Amino acid sequence: MKESVQNFINDLEKDNPGAEAVALYQNGEMVLSRHFTPDRPRLIYSHTKSFVSTLAGMAIDEGKLTLDTTLCSLFPEYDSILTDPMVKAITLRHLLTMSSGFGGAFLMGVNRRPGEGMPDYVGYMLAKKLVNVPGEKFQYSNADTHLAGCMVEKAVGETLLRYAYRKLFAPLGIGYPAWETDPAGTAFGGSGLYLRNEEMMRLGILYLQEGVWNGERLLSREWVKQAGAQQIATGIADPWSSGYGYQFWMIPHKENAFRADGAYGQYSLIFPSENAVVGIQCCEENDLARFGAMLRHHLLGE
Repeated sequence: MKESVQNFINDLEKDNPGAEAVALYQNGEMVLSRHFTPDRPRLIYSHTKSFVSTLAGMAIDEGKLTLDTTLCSLFPEYDSILTDPMVKAITLRHLLTMSSGFGGAFLMGVNRRPGEGMPDYVGYMLAKKLVNVPGEKFQYSNADTHLAGCMVEKAVGETLLRYAYRKLFAPLGIGYPAWETDPAGTAFGGSGLYLRNEEMMRLGILYLQEGVWNGERLLSREWVKQAGAQQIATGIADPWSSGYGYQFWMIPHKENAFRADGAYGQYSLIFPSENAVVGIQCCEENDLARFGAMLRHHLLGE
């Protein structure tokens, strides 16, 4: 893996389609780290989702949630605005596998900034009619992850960001990062977290180490196993996007490999069979098709 990542970095040195940073953690240490731009926190987009999934796993480990807890059971105050009784069947599992049944990509950045869902994202979603039976069909959406984060916040009895700091960010040495909030002040589950590359990839290292960090168990081994395994087929032909766990994507052509994935190339690639994590950050103005081809050639052997 070290040789492959070094060759990848060498190619980027000669022809960089937009990479900002590449790092390799393997066999218990940071082996390689190359920054092509100044090392500073950047928006990691949907890589944020994997952090929210991890917080859900921690709440489950604490007995405060289950995968079968329904969304509406935690938000009974919205019962009067429901327009579809099937909404009451949506569970945390459905939200984490992007199979809520809402049938659209809601609260995405292009629509969120002009004001979609204002002033109450939870009410906005719960008032919708479902297109599919919950659990029936994969549909990628920021709203599913945000609703999962709202469930965690309600179940643990403290703000999602405070819970994240106490249970995850502080133990991982990340500190208290910037994170976009919804209009009600809840950390936005679908995106919005700002981290440096080597901070971002610590989540992947936690999963590589089966939930243990510096000798302390932060997350159950069972959650790591489930979150990083395919839980639903996406119906997408491209192997890079054909399998989804609990807010993690599968990595094709590598045994048991999976990834946290944010727009424009914010990746934590987890390779258990090689005891390695590769962290990558890219700029928004990149040639992602060319970058992806380079990444797959060097790291996946395509």
